[in-house]
Amino acid sequence: MQHSEFRIGTEFRTGSYRKWRCTDVGARTIVCIEIDNREDQTWFEGPPYAVKEIVFDEYDQAGCKNEP
Repeated sequence: MQHSEFRIGTEFRTGSYRKWRCTDVGARTIVCIEIDNREDQTWFEGPPYAVKEIVFDEYDQAGCKNEP
């Protein structure tokens, strides 16, 4: 994916098939949380989020694929 394709709330997968949700878009980076199968889905509501936010730079973004 390219940086211009990311919006807050966009869900996507990485090469490891992990599912992520974009939580912020910066000038060159995006911030996201990993979505997993927790019983308590309120952990993914925010901000603030109960799970760790991760920063993806332009190299990380290239390995992302849109979630259908």
